Amino acid sequence: MEVISGKWKVLILWALRHQARRFGDLRRQVPGVSEKVLIQQLRELEADGIVLRETYDEAPLRVEYSLTEDGLALDEALKPLGAWGRERLPVRV
Repeated sequence: MEVISGKWKVLILWALRHQARRFGDLRRQVPGVSEKVLIQQLRELEADGIVLRETYDEAPLRVEYSLTEDGLALDEALKPLGAWGRERLPVRV
């Protein structure tokens, strides 16, 4: 549970589930997160082996984040939880 603790980690996982993303793209995909917190959360997910950070030797430097095999497995494990939450959302008229 500690791996996904915090307000933003699950949202980061869902933003990365289909494709690798650059930092700026992640900020747009996770609205409301500050740059500082996003960096911190990505570092923690990387340390836990959930997110892979790849640096490309280009000018300007390009960094992409993607899910590792463990990250993809965690995403699969969280799908039922997401479905459970969607069932309990209030109906909008």
